[in-house]
Amino acid sequence: MKVEEKSNYIKICGVSDLDLAQTLDCGQSFRWVEQDDGSFTGVAFRKYVTVKLCGSDLYIYNATKDDFKNIWFNYFDLGLDYGKIREEIRKLHPFLNEAAKYAPGIRILRQEPYEVLCTFIISQNNNIKRIKGIVQRLCENFGDEIEENIFAFPTAEKIAELTDNDLAPLRAGFRNRYIIDAARKVASGEVDLEKCRIADYEKARKELMKITGVGVKVADCTLLFGMHRIEAFPIDVWMKRALEKLFPGMSGDDFGEYAGIAQQYIFHFSRMHPELFE
Repeated sequence: MKVEEKSNYIKICGVSDLDLAQTLDCGQSFRWVEQDDGSFTGVAFRKYVTVKLCGSDLYIYNATKDDFKNIWFNYFDLGLDYGKIREEIRKLHPFLNEAAKYAPGIRILRQEPYEVLCTFIISQNNNIKRIKGIVQRLCENFGDEIEENIFAFPTAEKIAELTDNDLAPLRAGFRNRYIIDAARKVASGEVDLEKCRIADYEKARKELMKITGVGVKVADCTLLFGMHRIEAFPIDVWMKRALEKLFPGMSGDDFGEYAGIAQQYIFHFSRMHPELFE
């Protein structure tokens, strides 16, 4: 792909298998907002940008070529051939083939691990609109202001200094103590997120589950969306329904090395077609 740098944006030509709405608003990240023109504004890795896709050209405003090389190429997982992966996994099951064809523009974002850990702690027994609101209030109250009224995600070290009561403005309820515990264990090194990138999968999951309130689902989401462990297969309410009704007798292990990508196709399709489960 070719990258062109202009005065206030970069243009990446020849991008395939990417749909911004399918990728940014499918429940894997909670800091992107769709605009009337189909673009998205958001914050990642302390950068505030607007992204827009026109055909196969991706525009990233408020970004440079160096930003693309150091952040956005990896963030949007542009080095992975999703077309080839779909060709492989669609053979596993007729319904997976249908789900993959429905949303071929989904990519697994490579996000900051601690942010993903926190946002999926917040996601427990919650909906996407409310999760986004809590995450926004967390950033506004405790994150650094990187542009006027634009805030970075707060660090583990910052949150580790707080108490449950300090988080009251978030209106996150019982999740407050989980957020504090996660921050303290990450900041102190008791839970090593970098180790989780390369450790045996079960060991990585157990490492994350040292945190109060982190069960299998939150650990799997953190590994998939924060560390690009695409063998992860998070199971929430939608996925449980899908496995029971559409993939009876199958488990995450049956979806192979790209299970996490298959999971996103299935999750998105199921959420968009609730009538399948009536």
